[in-house]
This record gives sequence, C-alpha cells and structure tokens, in this order.
Amino acid sequence: MSTTLSQRKLYRVPEEGVFKGVCAGLAHYLGVPVKLLRLIVVLSLFFGLFMFTVVGYFLLAWLLEPVPSQRFDDEQGPSAHELLAEADRQLRASELQLREVERYVTSETFGVRSRFRAL
Repeated sequence: MSTTLSQRKLYRVPEEGVFKGVCAGLAHYLGVPVKLLRLIVVLSLFFGLFMFTVVGYFLLAWLLEPVPSQRFDDEQGPSAHELLAEADRQLRASELQLREVERYVTSETFGVRSRFRAL
C-alpha cells in the first residue's frame, strides 16, 4: 500500500545513516534511493549552497526524532531475485517487439510500400 507524503512522518534513521541518519530519513520519506540523496547533498556543498546545506543538515539532525525501532521493518523492497526476474521479463518483451519490427522492415510489404511512397 502506497502512502502519500502527508501521511508519512519524517524521522532520522541512524542505523542506515553515515552521520546522524538525516539523508536516510529523508530518502525514506521521499521514496528515493539514499545514495541519490547523499549525492545531491554532496553536490550542493560544492555548487554554492554550502552554508544552506550545512545549516539545514545540522538543524534536521537536531530537530528530527530517531525512527522507532519497528518503523521500516515492513517496507522491504523486492529481492534481488525478483528484480532480476522483472528485468529479464522486460528484456524478453523488448526483444519480441524488436523482432516484430525487424520482421516488418525486412518484409516485401515494407519494400512495396516504401516504393509507392517514393512515387
């Protein structure tokens, strides 16, 4: 079941965090990968938002409560096996579509239609 942002509460996740778990908590809240959020924070340090980022990070680290111990236990994502099976299914479907296009482009019908369009 998917919840909207207004139905969620923002926490720090110290168990998953590097420093106080602010990025991990924000990532869970926004539904984005933690590595992506950390990359955005690091890039913001170098591209003119140094003071805003540092002050905001420490403010959030001080204001946010740590996550309750059982909070994210039920939010397990798909396993590696499930992800690979889904990727395999998508690749097979794409391969079938590509074969259909190739079969049409190499057919006589396509050649005849192309010649008529050229007239």
